[in-house]
Amino acid sequence: MKRKLIAAIGIAGMVVTVAACGGSDSGSSDNSGADAKELTVWLTVDAQNNWPELVKAADAAVQKKHPGIKINHEYYGWPDKNTKLDAVLATDKAPDVVEMGNTEMLGYMVKGAFAPLDTSKFTNSSGWLDGLKASVTYDGKTYGVPYYAGGRVGNWRKDVFASVGVKSTPKTYAELTAALDKVQKKEGDKFSAWYQPTRDWYAAMSFVYDAGGSIAVESGGQWKANLSSPESVKGLTEFKNVVDKYMHGDKTKDESDRYIVYGQGKSGMIFGAAWEGATSADPKNDKTGKLKDNLQNFVMPGPSGKNMPVFLGGSDLAVPVKSKAQAVAAEWINAFTGPSGQKGLMAKGNLPNNKTDLATLKNDPATAVPATAAESNWFVPMAPGWGQVEKAQVLQTMLQNIGTGKKSVEAAAKDADTAIDKVINTK
Repeated sequence: MKRKLIAAIGIAGMVVTVAACGGSDSGSSDNSGADAKELTVWLTVDAQNNWPELVKAADAAVQKKHPGIKINHEYYGWPDKNTKLDAVLATDKAPDVVEMGNTEMLGYMVKGAFAPLDTSKFTNSSGWLDGLKASVTYDGKTYGVPYYAGGRVGNWRKDVFASVGVKSTPKTYAELTAALDKVQKKEGDKFSAWYQPTRDWYAAMSFVYDAGGSIAVESGGQWKANLSSPESVKGLTEFKNVVDKYMHGDKTKDESDRYIVYGQGKSGMIFGAAWEGATSADPKNDKTGKLKDNLQNFVMPGPSGKNMPVFLGGSDLAVPVKSKAQAVAAEWINAFTGPSGQKGLMAKGNLPNNKTDLATLKNDPATAVPATAAESNWFVPMAPGWGQVEKAQVLQTMLQNIGTGKKSVEAAAKDADTAIDKVINTK
């Protein structure tokens, strides 16, 4: 995907406390707004700029069922959306449908800002991708509907790897590391065979989950950090091996400018969001003049022998608990995210919200790699205090300490677990 999925960057920092007024499943109570005469839908500018026809189609479906209903649309950029949402949720003027980045959902669900939804009212709900389903689920209830997704893939320079005799993308982790070893030996220590920012916790946790570990586990309604478990330490150790052997850049950096660094031509491979390779090859980022038609995405093989589980970023749609038209809002969401909507979103280069549609993309060479990669996925712990963990950058600090050698893997993981356990169960 060429567009940045800013929705996948992190938990919203401040969420207003919203009194739960109503909150019954959409369409199941007298005040659900089943006969609403007006509907207000908040989406980001992605929909306005890239698939306005899908918005119109959803409007038409609802208006056919509810003749005369007025549907209002407001569009927001990602940087300012939540500030405006927080302000309006404190009033009685809440929108009826709102688009959220999937990692933004948790803070709002914990605070009771969104109405629970009946999944049976949504066509694709039985097949939602696991990571996306997790993003809308809290305390056993569903508070949103996955809209679309973006995954992570490997991407390498064909010319760099061809120069050491490697002409096809790796199918196993052993093939990958053997190729990287050849490149690193040829290019020397001023070149990163694999540019892997140390603080990139999305990549690091893929190693953790591939090894059978996790960030945290739930038992009896309580969450406990799990990074110091043997399985998680195994994954973190392999991540450190990658950073030690192949990453010869600044080991205190995160992934925010990875596509820019990749475009500078001092690295042979990255593991990141599917849009990053193409963005690196954009003339304004490609300082080598060689990246166009020279970059190739591939499904990242994991050390476990299976495809590397990847973090799925993307967007969800939710119904604020203060909406006076919850039932019709649910109908609009279903029309927008149902089969025809997903087909339209896939045509625009997005990954769908469900396994059935994802399988169809695997048959198209143009989309097979991101679709296959997305089949194995993970998501953050849906714990009440997870937002505090992200805000404190616990994982990034742990990874920097590991990557720079300031602490051993075991010590850094144990310290991270201690920090996580202090806040992860706190609302």
